[in-house]
Amino acid sequence: MADLYEVLGVDRDANQDQIKRAYRKLVRELHPDINPDPQVQDRFKDITAAYEVLSDPQKRSNYDAGGANGQGNFGGFGFGDIMDAFFGGGGSRGPRSRKRAGQDALIRIEVDLNEACFGTEREITVESAVICPKCEGSGCADGGHPTMCEICKGRGETQHVTRSFIGQVMTSRPCANCQGYGSVITSPCRECAGDGRVRSRQTIPVKIPAGVETGNRIQLSGRGEVGPGGGPAGDLYVEIVQTPHEFLVREGNTLHVALGISMSAASLGTTLTVETLDGPIPVVIKAGTQSGATIPVKGKGVTHLRGGGRGDLLVHVEVHTPTKLNKEQEELLRKFAQLRGEKEGESQMQRHDGGFFSKFRDAFGR
Repeated sequence: MADLYEVLGVDRDANQDQIKRAYRKLVRELHPDINPDPQVQDRFKDITAAYEVLSDPQKRSNYDAGGANGQGNFGGFGFGDIMDAFFGGGGSRGPRSRKRAGQDALIRIEVDLNEACFGTEREITVESAVICPKCEGSGCADGGHPTMCEICKGRGETQHVTRSFIGQVMTSRPCANCQGYGSVITSPCRECAGDGRVRSRQTIPVKIPAGVETGNRIQLSGRGEVGPGGGPAGDLYVEIVQTPHEFLVREGNTLHVALGISMSAASLGTTLTVETLDGPIPVVIKAGTQSGATIPVKGKGVTHLRGGGRGDLLVHVEVHTPTKLNKEQEELLRKFAQLRGEKEGESQMQRHDGGFFSKFRDAFGR
């Protein structure tokens, strides 16, 4: 008669973890579903019988003392051991709780550029699951409580014995009578039908911090859906969608604005008023300013979401060339060109500079 330790390929002083690992390894190799060779089935039965003895401290002690070796006795072998071998199982047993965590919820809200820059407060209305006010989450009518399931006696599962090529196999299944809860609600709450929660509209205040932009999410812990059975609520996420501004374009914490000026203003210089999030401000146009020039205005951009302070406003200048001239204007312009020594038809090649302003000029349709 083979030594059980040799059958599993472990030393006599092997601990329970080593015995279980050895058994799992052999089952993966020898189980009939994997290796259908008839000659292998006898060995599979041997390792199963050996594991049944060596995995039980009392049976192992008897075997080491010279008692029964358990060969051929498969009555106590459970299906869970084979499942453990294949999947590393060992799932929790016993009744499952009626209370389960609720789901997170997501809602999108629109804010304008001014609100995104300086922050604001909003009230949002959401419809979600809340604890049933009638039964306070128990799911039972008239202040009752779930009663123990008479089928599984509160275990939440029932055991079934079947015969197989390895003998009797005992399996556990969730109790069909109580769905694995171990208890039943004999008189469900009429308001929530035993779920412990109902749908309800809520108005929730939301503080939107300065500096948010499209895609940012604000987490409101515990303001999502209440779970079944009055379980803990999930979180509510508020996703920001910033609407376009009439003339300001945002890039991170920097704002851009396109400013069209006349040819004479660009040549002579002037001071113009530019609208910003802080109201109108003066911007100095130096004499000789070229189309495409950028004038930075410090601290007039968007508030930094973290750390405070603000970005800059970049004023992109576009010089407008007149398209229609009357005879007097044309003569004066030709006279001006002569005074500057400019020759008609004369040109000078320039290096291309695909500056940042070009895309904003397209955006503003100028």
